[in-house]
Formats: sequence, structure tokens, C-alpha cells
Amino acid sequence: MIYPVIMAGGTGSRLWPLSRQLNPKQFLKLTDGPLSMLQSTVARLDGMDIRKPLLICNEEHRFLAAEQMRQSGLEDSSIILEPCGRNTAPAIALAALRLCESSDSEDPLMLVLAADHLIKDVSAFQQGVAKAVPLAQEGKLVTFGIVPHQPETGYGYIHRGAELSADCYSVDGFVEKPDSQTAKAYLESGEYLWNSGMFMFGAQQYLNELELHRPDILKACRAAMADTHEDLHFIRVNSELFASCPSESVDYAVMEKTDHAAVVSLDAGWSDIGSWSALWEVNDKDAEGNSLSGDVIALQASNTLVRADSRLVATIGVDDLVIIETKDAVLVARKDKVQEVKAVVEQIRNDGRHEHMNHREVYRPWGVYDSIDSGHRYQVKRITVKPGAKLSVQMHHHRAEHWIVVSGTAKVTNGEKTYLVTENQSTYIPIGQVHSLENPGVIDLELIEVQSGSYLGEDDIVRYEDRYGRK
Repeated sequence: MIYPVIMAGGTGSRLWPLSRQLNPKQFLKLTDGPLSMLQSTVARLDGMDIRKPLLICNEEHRFLAAEQMRQSGLEDSSIILEPCGRNTAPAIALAALRLCESSDSEDPLMLVLAADHLIKDVSAFQQGVAKAVPLAQEGKLVTFGIVPHQPETGYGYIHRGAELSADCYSVDGFVEKPDSQTAKAYLESGEYLWNSGMFMFGAQQYLNELELHRPDILKACRAAMADTHEDLHFIRVNSELFASCPSESVDYAVMEKTDHAAVVSLDAGWSDIGSWSALWEVNDKDAEGNSLSGDVIALQASNTLVRADSRLVATIGVDDLVIIETKDAVLVARKDKVQEVKAVVEQIRNDGRHEHMNHREVYRPWGVYDSIDSGHRYQVKRITVKPGAKLSVQMHHHRAEHWIVVSGTAKVTNGEKTYLVTENQSTYIPIGQVHSLENPGVIDLELIEVQSGSYLGEDDIVRYEDRYGRK
């Protein structure tokens, strides 16, 4: 039996402005179809002999991850929350420790996947996983190497060794990202594979190797997992102890040091979609090489990626560009310069702006809000509350709120009073008043909130009660 472990950390800053710190690429719908990258990762496991996936994600993404797992029919899957990022070796260690404790298997078989990869040929992927199983059962630490079809300088490589079985090899070595000349030589040799960052091994076998090569990481992770508590389906580790863990990738910590590494050759239409140019590569294109999404008019355009999320985008006479439009930001870049998007994100952060953190639309466990407009001493939001959901019982020191219901029914607690507000009705929450908002109905509650006051930041919230465990 295979235990999938899906790593859903990271911020995906190279895909700004679509990917933001609080809504990164693994939770976005980047390619055609209704599923996010995380949901696509879950979906490609359909039909395999597996247990329910174990998800690892950042604390700040917990409700987004839980909602997407619920939409995938896996609302009871466990989610380990990382209080801070410590790279892949500690993340996998947390999952391995959890599986060794909770599984009825002596050495549960882990299939470690990234939540933000694209794999077009699901059948080839599942066949590759099947080939890895006997190797992992023999004590091998198996990685999946992608068959390269062009020289690529953006990926690390695996030098394959002796053939162990069909498409399975020993590992002669791991190679850092090469220059273009070296990448061409790797491709021509036929002996090198792209390092995908996907793995299969026994949980106990991984812990044994970690103890041999990086006992400091294992010690910190064991201590953090020894002090966990669970609420809903979240597994919270000791944040102080985990923060003391060294940050290291599984490649550096284990795979490059172990004597038991093996690689399965995989040709499944894989991409890590690490940049806008990579997305253009994998997307369908028109006769002029354009990949267009949303409300787009492209005249005399070629080899260009245009994504319009909220309005019409028109182009004339452009070539080799990336144009990404969101409600609060627009990116225009040459395709060969998209790796520098991270520098834009860094400048936004250094300037004290907020566009790197979140979109205008912000997801919460109870629904979503869209900041429509703001100015001196006022802010306007469109709020959607899911059926049966409730915002926290709270109070604000610096702002009053006026709620106008557009559709659905609101159950409002306003001080000592509780009452219903229906379509085309409104209510007023004074500064300092304890209040809450709930959707008692079976359809979404839509309302407009007008805030006014001297300070309108999201940190002006004093929570008295919250069903989602927020402080």
C-alpha cells in the first residue's frame, strides 16, 4: 500500500502577479481545466492502490489547502502544518515520523510529490510509480528522473548508472543546473535525466538515512513531532522546536549522500511550471504561437502569453512577450526575462507595498472577500459567506461597519441583539461593538461592507470566539 505525501509549501514568486504569498501557485488554476495544481496532483492518483494523501503545507495556507482537499472529496485527509519553511528534508521527515506512528505497516511506502507540478500523461506517471515500488520495497530511495527533450539550464540533472530493471537505474550522481553547452552534452549522451523532486521510499528507511547523514535535522523534527496537537484535520507541530531545525533540501541532506539511491526514468509530459515562459511552453497555442486566456484581443501578435483575469487586454504587433493582468497588478515582460520577476516581488516588498502578499480577493475559511475600493478613512468590500459558515465573534477598536445584503440571508449578532438581515436590507455595527456574521441559509450570502474609521487594517480584530481556531 502506498502513502502519498504531497508537499504544498512555497510561494511561487516567479509566477507573480498571479501567484502571491498567501495564495501561491499550487492553489491556482494555471492550465486549462477546473482544477488547481494541488487538485490535479490529487486527481492523478485516481485508480492507484493508495491510502488517503497526507498533505504538508504552511500554516498560513491551511484553510485554502483544506478547502481544496474538500472539493476533491478528501475533506478528512490529514494536513501537517509547517509553522515556518525549512525546505524539503525536514518536511518529508515530519511526514515519515507521522506515518511510522500511525500506519499499521512496519515501513510504510511513501510517494512524495510536489503539489505544483504538471504531468500531462497520467498513465505514464502511474506506470512509473508502479516500477518504483519493488525498488523501494528492497530498501532503495527512489527518485523520478524526467526524460529530457531539449537542453534545459533551469533544472538539476541525475546521471543514471547501471540498469536495475526496465526504466530503472542506479544513480551515478546528481548534477547542479548546467550551462547551455553542458545541457546540450547531457541531452546528446542520453545518460542524464531532469531531477523532478518526486520520490518513493520507505518512511523508516528515509529516517534511517537521515539519522546517518543529517542527525541534527532528524533530532529537531522528532522533538517537534513529539509535541503535536490536532484540531479539525490539521496536525500542528511545536513551532519553536521546528524553527530550530536546519533548512535543507532532501537532495542535499539524503539523496546525494546515500548508497541506496535509484532512479526511475519517466516520460510523462512533466513540467514544474517554474516561470511564465515554462507555462507558455506547455500551453496550447494558436497558429501564431500565442497562448491566450481570458478576454484577449491579439492583433499581429506572435509567440506571446496573455492572461486576462478581470478585463479586456488588447495587444498589437507584439512578439515573445508575457502579459499577465489581475485585478490589482499587470506584468509585461519579455519571455527571456521572466526569471527576473522575483526581483519585482522583492522591490514590492522592500517598498512596503502589499501586492506580493495577496490578491484583491482574499480567501477565508468561511468564504471570500474582495476589496472593491478604498480611500482616506473608508474601505468597501464585497463579502461572500458559504452556507452554514460563520465569521468570528469579534470587535474593532478603530472602525465601524455598514452591511448591505445583496443576496441570501445574514444572521447578525450586534452587541446583545441577534437578528436576520435579508436581501436589500442593511445593518450598522458601531466602533467597539462585539459582533458576528453567519449564513444560516443553503445558498451563498453576498453582502457589501462599508468600513469607516481612522484605521482599517486587518489586524484591528479582537476575536472572542472562532470556530476555525484562529487567534
